[in-house]
Amino acid sequence: MDQSTIDRIIDAADIVDVVSGYVTLRRAGASYKGLCPFHDDKTPSFYVSPSKGLCKCFSCGKGGNVVHFIMEEEQLSYYEALKFLAKKYGIEVEDRQLTDEERLQQNERESMFAVNEWASNYFHDTMMSTDDGRSIGLAYFRTRGFRDDIIEKFKLGFCLPSYDAMSKAAVKKGFREDFIVKTGLAFRRDDGTLRDRYRDRAIFPWFAVSGKIVAFGGRVLDARTKGVNQKYINSPESDIFHKSRELYGIFQAKKAIAKEDRVFMVEGYTDVISMHQCGIENVVANSGTALNVAQIKLLHRFTSNITLLYDGDSAGIHAALRGTDMLLAEGMHVKILLLPDGDDPDSFARKHTSEDFKAYIDAHQTDFIIFKTNLLMEEAGRDPIKRAQLISDIVKSIAVIPEEITRAVYIRETSQMLNVEERILLNETEKIRKQELERLARERERMKESGDAASRPTSVPSDAASSSAPQQIPENAVPSSVAGDAPAEISPLPTEIPADLYPNVAYPPQNGVPEALPPADSVPLPDAEPKPVYLEAQKTPADSSKYFRNNRFIELEGLIMTLVVRYGECEISGEDAEGNAVSVKVVDYVCQELEGDGLQLQHPLYRQMLDEARNHSSEVDFKPSRMFLSSPSLEVSRTAADMLSERYQLSSLYAKQEVPTEREQLDALIVHLMFDYKLAVVNAELKSTQEALRDPAVLADMDKCAAILKKNMMIKNIQQKLARHVGDRVLLK
Repeated sequence: MDQSTIDRIIDAADIVDVVSGYVTLRRAGASYKGLCPFHDDKTPSFYVSPSKGLCKCFSCGKGGNVVHFIMEEEQLSYYEALKFLAKKYGIEVEDRQLTDEERLQQNERESMFAVNEWASNYFHDTMMSTDDGRSIGLAYFRTRGFRDDIIEKFKLGFCLPSYDAMSKAAVKKGFREDFIVKTGLAFRRDDGTLRDRYRDRAIFPWFAVSGKIVAFGGRVLDARTKGVNQKYINSPESDIFHKSRELYGIFQAKKAIAKEDRVFMVEGYTDVISMHQCGIENVVANSGTALNVAQIKLLHRFTSNITLLYDGDSAGIHAALRGTDMLLAEGMHVKILLLPDGDDPDSFARKHTSEDFKAYIDAHQTDFIIFKTNLLMEEAGRDPIKRAQLISDIVKSIAVIPEEITRAVYIRETSQMLNVEERILLNETEKIRKQELERLARERERMKESGDAASRPTSVPSDAASSSAPQQIPENAVPSSVAGDAPAEISPLPTEIPADLYPNVAYPPQNGVPEALPPADSVPLPDAEPKPVYLEAQKTPADSSKYFRNNRFIELEGLIMTLVVRYGECEISGEDAEGNAVSVKVVDYVCQELEGDGLQLQHPLYRQMLDEARNHSSEVDFKPSRMFLSSPSLEVSRTAADMLSERYQLSSLYAKQEVPTEREQLDALIVHLMFDYKLAVVNAELKSTQEALRDPAVLADMDKCAAILKKNMMIKNIQQKLARHVGDRVLLK
């Protein structure tokens, strides 16, 4: 894929639009925020900046541009993510023809998605355009009352009665048999031939939240159910389909869920489809499986409010009590809606208009804790033993709720309903939570002893977990207590500039600058590798063993590269040694300053990025921020995205004052920063000579000692001259 196509895709992709397909975003000033899709986020820590085209989670650290987001969310490679976005925005991508060898090595997941996409179209076209399809499959959906637009919306289809019609068509289309089998579209018989899994069944495609088809459900038709063991069959588990992580209808419902800030949970395919046709689109189905944490987290991205719809008979009523504590533990606000006896969501939706259905919901949905309390009180009657069990059961549900205020409200409400002292319920709740903390502590200890760090207990009260398992915080990270609900606002660059450096900065600086610095290779290098200041989650390249001992070097290099990424194409002005006005690009100035003193950046990634910027700086449209963000190297592009993040800005205190912006200070900032870096080099060399002077072997050799003392005096002189230029300053953190 050529660079111009990559640029067109990135320009066309609206990051707010793309991210909103996976996360409910709320405006927060000039940005947007929501729950992070990459970790178990209880409060919004995921920020999206439309002006910069970047997203960032200030809790787990993941983020980047729109391509990185799709790569992470869809588990795609860089070019696969670009193709994904190109398809979304209607941009044609011309790929070269793959060789036979490359075709065999093509990504297996991508191939399985391609087979499913083709199969969905095949089933739908078969139903709409063949005699059997119209007379059997389409006729079935017509009897359910489904309109053509709804059939199209859910890509409903039909598989012909033939044992292998679909398989033969897929092979003829060029799909490999092993992918047809792996997706579950067919299974292989003992004689090696393929047999269609869904033959003679109505087809319900499963769309992932991204819109990709991950699986199918097949229903035997009403007139043919006699003697059939399974009315419904689903795709088997595969590399692209894990039923416990998917919800039927999530793709079609996600926008409505975000808009209504509520999701309705039903059981079956036709329940979802009928409610859509009735005008209620914020609905999904778990399709007969017990709801689990992964599915709850998927819903929690879009809303914290869920209403569970059940039949009004006895089985439906008691089904409403199962698995609901898991929803409460994940911070969801749960309501129950019982339909009239004899109705399910499908039949009720077909009998009523959208307005009638919504009115019924508003009038009859009940808070789960209240519903459960009333139901169990009715069953317990006046039996004291049953009432005691009822109270214990209610308290267990309240105890898993993570928000303390919500727990307190429920305790007060249920104490009045149960006629039990609030203090008793509160004590019992805290007792249960304490037991859970102890259980988790034992579990962690067990895992520590066994060395099994991969497994983690699930369904943990969030505040209990946080209080018992402190998070590992990088040494340069901002405490969450400072950040609050918004990302911490910090300036990584000095906000006070010495008067002799601003605004008339001479380039190259002449007064008081040493003629030469000690060679870079004379500075001691460590065995350990400090963590880069900007990238807490970044893995440092394996060849980076030669780092300066002082983490200050890596911090300063990160700040230098931040200015290069943000403003590398901008020119700074000054005077040369003869007093002539000159201007130079920031990236060229940095390179010249380093090379003039025989220095180079020690962090291999920063050095690579600076070299790349230098190589492209003469191009007419040179803009390092764009170049690095669209880099095929994930490490480079994510580093650039982090450096462009709005987290690194002047604090709100300075923002309210008449303080020059980072761009307005650029001339002074970059010169000041280069002096700071050189001073750090000199300080390291000075420390090395002072350590040498404490060596008994050196002290015993008068000539060697004199040479080191002379070198030490020279370095101190250089240090003093540099220090005068650095001056009093706000420390970089």
